[in-house]
Amino acid sequence: MACENGAVHATKHEGAGNDFLVVLDPADTLRLSVGQVRLLADRRRGVGADGIIVVRPGREGTDLSMELRNADGGEAEMSGNGIRCLAQAAVDAGLVRPPHFTVATAGGVRTIEYAEGDAPGWAKASVDMGPVTLGPDQPQHFEDRKVRTVDVGNPHLVLLGPDVASVNVEELGPQLQAPFASGINVEWITVAHDDEGELLDFRVYERGAGVTLACGTGSVAAAAAARSWGVVKPDGVVRVKNPGGMLEVTLDEGSSTLAGPVRKVADIEIHPGMLS
Repeated sequence: MACENGAVHATKHEGAGNDFLVVLDPADTLRLSVGQVRLLADRRRGVGADGIIVVRPGREGTDLSMELRNADGGEAEMSGNGIRCLAQAAVDAGLVRPPHFTVATAGGVRTIEYAEGDAPGWAKASVDMGPVTLGPDQPQHFEDRKVRTVDVGNPHLVLLGPDVASVNVEELGPQLQAPFASGINVEWITVAHDDEGELLDFRVYERGAGVTLACGTGSVAAAAAARSWGVVKPDGVVRVKNPGGMLEVTLDEGSSTLAGPVRKVADIEIHPGMLS
C-alpha cells in the first residue's frame, strides 16, 4: 500500500528460505510492470526476492486474492510458500483473522490454516494445494532416474535418482526446461532418512526464478511422484527436505496440503524512485 511520501510499503517473508516481497493493495490500485518486478527482486539493485506478491481484495467469495510474479517479472499460477508468506502479511495487517481464510489465485481458490509460532516473527501456515495430476512416466529419456511430469496448479518435472547432492542444478535446470514452451519447474529427489524417519531430499530449479532454497508446489509434486513410484510410505505425511528447511506434504484423494514455518524478515518502504 502507498505511504504518505509516495513510497510503497511492503513486507518481506520467507518460508524454508523461499523469500517473497509482499505488498498489500486493498484498494486494488497498484500495477507493477515486468521491469519494476525485476528490479524489486534483484538482490543487488533492488530488495531481493524469489517472487513479488500483491495482495488484492477477494473475489468470488474469497477473503483475499493473490497476484504472484516470479523474479523475472512473469506471472505465476501458484506458490505454496508464497501464499503462506501472504498469509502472515495479511494476518499481521488485520486484513484477515486466523485460523482459517481463503485466497483466490491463478491456480484456483486455496484455504489457509494459520497459527502464530513460538517465537516473535514466526508462524506456521498450511495451505490446501488442491488436486495433484500425475503425468506419464518418462524413463526412456533417462538411464539412471525415474521421471514424470506433475501438475499442482502449475507445471513440474520430477526426477528421482540416487543422489541429489551431485546434481548440477544450475546447469541442468535450463536444459530440462527448454522443451516446455511455457516453462516448467524442475525437481530432483532421492529418498533419505534422519532421526525422525523417512524423508525426500530435494533440490529445485524454478521457472522464472532459477535455483531457490525451497519450493512449496515442487515439494507437493515431489511427494506425489515419489508415492506414485512406491518409494515412500503409502499414507501419512511426506517430509520434504528443501535446502532451506523442512516442508510437510499430506496427500489425499483429490487434494493435497502443504505445511511449514514462515518468518517475517522486514518492513520495507520502497522509494518512489525505484518504481519510476
